[in-house]
This record gives sequence, C-alpha cells and structure tokens, in this order.
Amino acid sequence: MPNGEALLVEATAQTWPLAKPFVISRGAKTKAHVIVVHVSDGPHTGCGEAVPYSRYGETIDDALAAVRAIEGPIKRSRLAGLLPPGAARNALDCALWDLDAKRTQKRVWQLAGLDKPQPVLTAYTVSLGEPAEMATTARSVPHFKLLKLKLGGAGDTARIAAVRAARPDARLIADANESWTPDMLEPHLDAAANASVELIEQPLPAGADDALAGISHAIPICADESVNTSAGLAALKQRYDAINIKLDKTGGFTEALVMARAARAHGFKIMMGSMVATSLAVAPAVLLAQGADWVDLDGPLLLARDREPCLLIENGWIAPPTPDLWG
Repeated sequence: MPNGEALLVEATAQTWPLAKPFVISRGAKTKAHVIVVHVSDGPHTGCGEAVPYSRYGETIDDALAAVRAIEGPIKRSRLAGLLPPGAARNALDCALWDLDAKRTQKRVWQLAGLDKPQPVLTAYTVSLGEPAEMATTARSVPHFKLLKLKLGGAGDTARIAAVRAARPDARLIADANESWTPDMLEPHLDAAANASVELIEQPLPAGADDALAGISHAIPICADESVNTSAGLAALKQRYDAINIKLDKTGGFTEALVMARAARAHGFKIMMGSMVATSLAVAPAVLLAQGADWVDLDGPLLLARDREPCLLIENGWIAPPTPDLWG
C-alpha cells in the first residue's frame, strides 16, 4: 500500500449554498461550509474535502489552522499522531490517498485492497418539519426509494405516520439526532415499527444513552454521535445494533476502513454516512459504502450546485467516483 511523503500545497475554506434549508433537531443550515486540502509530491497533486462540525467542537478556522501547522513532509501513516480524529485529519488523509492514486496510476480501491466499486443506493433526507410539510417533501421525490426522516422528539410519531402515508412505496430510515428522552423510546419505536421504518439513528444523546441497554426493540438502533472511531465500538454492544461511519468523525478514509472491518467483526450493521458537502467529500465514502446495510450520502443532492467534476447520481444511485474527481 503506497504511503509516500507529500508537502502541503494549500488548505482553504469554501462555502456551498444549499438548494433549501437543511433542518435537524439542533437547528437549520442554508450553506455547507467545508475545507479543501491539496498536497503534492511535485508532479502530482491530491485533494480532499471535509466538514468541521460544531457538534464536535470544530470550526473552519481551527481546522485550517491545524492543517497549516503541520511542517515538513506529510506521510499518511503519521497522521494519527499529528491530528486527532476529525475534519482536519480527514481532509489531509483523503488528499494523501488521492495523491497515492495519481502517483501509482492505480485507483484507491485497488490500493486499499477493496473490490471494484459498484453504484450504491443513497437515502434522500427529508428535513425536520411539521408532519404535513415532511409528507409533502416525501411525495415530491417519488424517484427516491429510500428516505431518511429527520426527527425532533415531540411529535415524531405523527411525522413518521404522515411520511409513511405519503410514500407507502418507500423504504424509510429515521434519525433523531439525540432529540429523544428515555420516556419517548417505547411509543416512538412502536410508531416506527408500525410504519415499517428500517432503522432509528441516535435516539438519545451520546453519553446519556444507557436506557437503550434495557429495552426490547424490533427495529435496529444505530449509533452516530455515540461513536467516532473503531476504538469506541466495543462499548456499544449492549445499546446499539448498527453504527454510522462518517469520514469526518473517523478522521479520514484510513480509519474509516479500519472501523468498517472492526464493526463487522463486532457484529454491527453498518450505515455509511457523511455531512452535507460536495462530491469531493462524498467520493471516498462511496468506496466504503460497498456492502453497507444503509447508505446516506445525499449531501451533493442537497446543494444548489455541486463542484465539477462531480459524482453521477441518478434516482438515488451513486456511481463510483471517476479519477478526475478523486481516487
């Protein structure tokens, strides 16, 4: 597996407007704020994109400063000792993988020992809103067959029922983004089961999810905010059935690859997810989404415009990235 040295060329911030507000239990956003990193060995340049996330105490300025503070040649195998898991390390790690692909004239999936990637079906996100509003959104995208509902706690049983009534044909998964309380678990999980929801993501706040260990549930419960890297997997076993792997949490493609393999070894189902970002950030995740139980990589679809070149996405099916985009 190539792992040559490179020099940082630049680290910049970019802003990408969304097509419409993206609303979850923690608030709304109208723009995607990302960092983009370029590294070079001279003849070749690799790039990576990441999303600093305030939920984890990250800012754009801090992420850029962390990347720019690294002096001298950068080697992927040393990144874990230079930067903690998070957006800064993700952008650098993915840029170095892209550089290795260009340097060796091989694809990243080959360098990582993965099978040749195939198109994957992504969920399309229905933002948090009133039940009728969410039903209208779900009805407006009949070509998306897997929908992810953003939930917010009180009123979620009505939201789930309204979307199911609007889209009896769709597969549904739901993300509570830490908004439920323990007393909501039984009625909300029953409502989800009655609506044939396939997965409930992060119902309780990370660090306050012990109640999950004592409930019976017909629907798999997925950890997102409760786990960032492979080191945290063992502690989840009594509470969660699945995990959401995001490169911005793991700190890049390298750790995400380790985490996916470790998750399978621990018996967890896998969702491959990402923050709202452009195709450059999502491209590495498409490789890791091969064989995932659920895929949630619709970030580029939520933008007013994507970067060029971009991922090809048709009716929710994402084709693997081309070499001119990444990897």
